Amino acid sequence: MNLFKKLFNPKKEASDVGYLEPGINTENLTLDDIFVHNFIKKGGRFLYCTQLEEINQNLLHIFNENDWDDALCFDKQLHNFLAIIDKKVSTEVSNERPFLTTCEHLISDNGSVLFSSNQVHHHKICKLPNSFIVIARTSQLVKTTSEGLMGIRKNYKKNFPTNISSVKDYMPNRVQDDFLSYGNSNARSLYLLLLEDL
Repeated sequence: MNLFKKLFNPKKEASDVGYLEPGINTENLTLDDIFVHNFIKKGGRFLYCTQLEEINQNLLHIFNENDWDDALCFDKQLHNFLAIIDKKVSTEVSNERPFLTTCEHLISDNGSVLFSSNQVHHHKICKLPNSFIVIARTSQLVKTTSEGLMGIRKNYKKNFPTNISSVKDYMPNRVQDDFLSYGNSNARSLYLLLLEDL
């Protein structure tokens, strides 16, 4: 996990990070290395945290950098983070504020973040704010989407969540080449605060 400590500069573009040269074989890399490479390559913003206090500090920095005073947040446990940094909780969906949430899994092979109704409730991702702040743990890393879905099935044997979807692109303003996706993009500007728990 020492790679995580070297990464993240929110003002750099993915191509400026210089993490892996194009054409490098990823077969010998660890699951976390591959995820970080793919996540940053797609424009995600990444902060590695070893303690909960670092999440608070980084969260405050993100809110101040973007001039946000509140956040859409459905998870009552995350309300504590907002209270600590003196920001308000909102229940109104608006692009004027970010969506603070957890996730189900982090998918290493494509750098995507997997969500379910436990995080987004009945909302489609494309109807939520353009900016996401996701708090996740290193134990949520899996290799493929299939493993992520199996993990959801294992974690929720009785109350299997619905509305399972993912964010795979972290540049919402990018022009879509695929006309079938026009107007229905899950692309979101996404900050990932990853807490070491392994």
